[in-house]
Amino acid sequence: MYCIVDIETTGNGVKGNKITEISIFKYDGNKIIEEFTSLVDPECEIPHFITGLTGIDNDLVRNAPTIAEIAPKILSFTEGTIFVAHSVNFDYNVIKNEFKELGLSFIRKKLCTVRLSRTVFPGYRSYSLGKLCTALSIPLENRHRARGDAHATVLLFHKILNTPNIEEIVKKFLNARSQEGTLPPSLPKEQYENLPNKTGIYFFKNVKGEVIYAGKAKNIKKRVLSHFYDKSEKEIQMCRVTEQIDYELAGNELVAFLMESWAIKHYFPLYNRAQKKKIPAYAIFHYEDRDGVLHLAYNKVKNVPRPLTTFYSITECREFLEIICSDYGLCAKYCHLQEGITHCAHFRVKQCYGICRGEESVNHYNKKVQSALRYIAANKDNFIIREKGRNALEDALVVVQDGQYCGYGFIPKETEVRSLEDIMAFVTPQKETLETKRLVVSYALKNQEKLISLSN
Repeated sequence: MYCIVDIETTGNGVKGNKITEISIFKYDGNKIIEEFTSLVDPECEIPHFITGLTGIDNDLVRNAPTIAEIAPKILSFTEGTIFVAHSVNFDYNVIKNEFKELGLSFIRKKLCTVRLSRTVFPGYRSYSLGKLCTALSIPLENRHRARGDAHATVLLFHKILNTPNIEEIVKKFLNARSQEGTLPPSLPKEQYENLPNKTGIYFFKNVKGEVIYAGKAKNIKKRVLSHFYDKSEKEIQMCRVTEQIDYELAGNELVAFLMESWAIKHYFPLYNRAQKKKIPAYAIFHYEDRDGVLHLAYNKVKNVPRPLTTFYSITECREFLEIICSDYGLCAKYCHLQEGITHCAHFRVKQCYGICRGEESVNHYNKKVQSALRYIAANKDNFIIREKGRNALEDALVVVQDGQYCGYGFIPKETEVRSLEDIMAFVTPQKETLETKRLVVSYALKNQEKLISLSN
């Protein structure tokens, strides 16, 4: 015996989702035996966009029973049956979470008509309920209302059960150990099957072709499949609106990390959480004032035309300046560690030779600044990381110049390289961020043997 189920909800994710309507048809494989349909008071406000989609508003459910009041009926109605729904994990998990809040257990065997349809009716562009019903000439009335969608699912399930060898197919899908994931209803099966078992990045896209998630993986196909298995609120929501999956090969994990970081900053995908915060970079620079005194100062990178070195917090920036100040006998005032003062008196930079008090010549002070500038320039990292490419005929390159990550690229193994310009012709320029700086620095420290100095 089967129970074909559809629910309408407040649309606030799986765990925060509250049922506003439920419809269940008990079906014996040939005909409908019994029906239970009810509006449900979610005991919270229904968002306007949900009302626009379903027609269910706060007034409509005001006198409806709560889920607590109809839970015993749902439990008894579905007891001993197989739970069937279109994209079953969504309906099943919402009901299970609602019951869990009531202190009730809801465990049923389940079947997904999306997965079954992909197997018995292959080749359709979309397996969403509306498009599938149109393709198979199944009447669908009262779309986005529980009874209309549930009844259409009954008719779809009836067609499925009348296909050849269906007993073995159903048995396979009821097997709890089955390793086949539930593909998003609108994602063509071929797109998943064509994903490579290689290192790179992948993009989940919605119906408009917008990137809604970007990820990296050592094995793209395996990682994408894990999203379909994941029962978390975010993952279920994301998979329901995924219509396309694209990918780019990276050849190695470092480049995959760097590609992912760029993609998140560029597309700002809805379902990515990490790396979306833009952390401003600060740069140290120098200039000469009207009295001929050389200053060291700092500002946001976007305001500095020729940065000497960069940091991703003002604290790190100032601490570096304090060290330079102390090591080279510079003045805290002329290093802009103290502003709006006549004479310096910095609590960490103890020694100043008096440039701010007229006790040290400009020429003598500027020579010390020049020495500090040479030190900063000499301690900038300039190297290339050579890594595994996307195929056996190429290498991957990551370039760090003047202490900054500049970009990545791929170069044929037989290419003769004589200068940095030759290398940069194969490199995709990138802006350094806090994340990419940390990635490259960490990798370089652990993989010294893969670094090639630009001086070579």
